[in-house]
This record gives sequence, structure tokens and C-alpha cells, in this order.
Amino acid sequence: MSATPQPRPVDSGSRRPVTLPDIAAMRERKEPIVMVTAYDFPTAQVAESAGVDIVLVGDSAAMTVLGYESTVPVTVDELLVLCKATRRGLRTPLLIGDLPFGSYERSNDQAIETAMRFVKEAGCDGVKIEGGERSAERARAMIAAGIPVMGHVGLTPQTATALGGFRAQGRTAGAARRLLEDALAIQAAGCFSIVFEAMPAAVAALVMEHMHVAIIGIGAGRSTDGQVLVLNDLLGIHSAFQPKFVKRFADVRGEMLKGVNAFTEEVRARAFPGPEHEYGVDQEELKRFREWTSPLVSRLSQ
Repeated sequence: MSATPQPRPVDSGSRRPVTLPDIAAMRERKEPIVMVTAYDFPTAQVAESAGVDIVLVGDSAAMTVLGYESTVPVTVDELLVLCKATRRGLRTPLLIGDLPFGSYERSNDQAIETAMRFVKEAGCDGVKIEGGERSAERARAMIAAGIPVMGHVGLTPQTATALGGFRAQGRTAGAARRLLEDALAIQAAGCFSIVFEAMPAAVAALVMEHMHVAIIGIGAGRSTDGQVLVLNDLLGIHSAFQPKFVKRFADVRGEMLKGVNAFTEEVRARAFPGPEHEYGVDQEELKRFREWTSPLVSRLSQ
């Protein structure tokens, strides 16, 4: 019998890479799982240093990084670039890549081929797909091919239009039942974890009674096994729409704006760069350079 994974210290220098059994063991120990959505090398380094357990390169990058109006337009190739950059900044957290809209729905073969690219080309430890019953077959096929899969039920941004927009799901008995059915279906498919997004906390708590894999909440209350927020949201990097479930833990955009404003003012006032920012040169070498350039300039100006 294998030993139960022990709690990992926050010091990333002494931490070992997080594994799927670690995530399952944390759930069993009721140890909260910390997940963030990040998109590049510097934010991955922050997640690493902070000791988070899972990093998701989400298709939300379409809006937060790439400037699209929704998650739908982002391509596999665009997300792979972000996954590769994030991978280079991580040593210990589990790295999950979001499969974008249109990259897995058509067939099991398409889903496996796309997921393989995230694992082989970007070094992801697994992939995430949206949907419950409608995506269970795709999840099962990828898992059978040896690719760990994280599910996602509740508010699914890729199909938000069909759900009536970006709003909480499961607010009626019938809708809550569909959430449960979706969660059970994607769990039965073999997903190692499932994201619960934007649902009443009381509904999520009832659904949790039937879950035996790690459930990560985002706007689903405190009953889930862990929590996830987009790093750009929790750090206040942008000023776009802020969902109800987001808490700002910093005002990075405010600090960035303050810094760029100060830079702009100093450049226009010729206060930057100052002497302390300049490189020096030996005066004898400068004299030789001046002596060499004077006749050259004279010839060129004739």
C-alpha cells in the first residue's frame, strides 16, 4: 500500500511537484485546494512562489489578455503559446490547459488530438473541458487515452449565450437537478476534478454530498474542496466587468497606472533619465572618438 501524501510546505524551494494523488489526498484530509488562472511566465512565477496547488491556463485569456469580447474566438494555437509560457514559470503546481470552444466537441478523435497537443507541446499535466452530460463521452475518451481531465459545470462561459448570459445557474429546483446530473455524469466519466462555477452556495452544498472527486469552486460558496480565481481579477490587473464572486486582493492596475503616469511626466519634463541612469565612458576614449569623427563628418557634409 502506498503512503498517503503528506502536506507540502509553502516554500517552493522545498516543495515537490503536485500530483493527481496529492489533489485527491488533500480532498480526503479536507485541506483546501488553491487554484489560480494564470497566462504567462511572470504570473506563473508568482503562483509558484505563493505555493498554489493548481494553475489553470484558462480560455478566459481571450478577454483578459488577448482583447476578445468573449472566450469563443480564442484558438488552440493562441492558448498553447500561453500554456508554454506558463509552464516555463512553474515547478511545483499542477498545470491544466483549457480546451477552447470548437476544439473537442466534434468527435472523440478531435478531443484526444487537441488534448495531446496541450500535453506534448505545452507540458500540461491535464486539460479542462466544459459541460456535464454533453461532454462526458469526450472526457471518457481523453482519460482512456491517458490524459487527466478536469470538468466544468454550472456557468460555462463557452456556451453562456445558450445559458442566458453570464448569470448564476441552478436557481430553480429543475435547474439545480440538471446541475447535479451534469456533475454526476462528468464525475462518472473519470474526471479527477470538477469546477463548479456561479451557482447558489446552498445548491452547491447539496451537490457536494454526491461528489467523490476534488471540486473547485468559483462563485459556488464555501462547501467546495477548493477555490479558484483568475489572477488578473484577484490582483485587479484590469478594470473590466467584475463578477459578484471576485474579491480584489490587490490593485495592481492602479499601481501600474501610477507608475506609467509618473514615467510619462518625468520624460516630458526631461527629468528622466537622470545621471544615475546613464553609462559613463573614459574621457580619453571619448576624446579619441571625437577626434576621429570630426574629419569624417566634414567629408560626409561636403
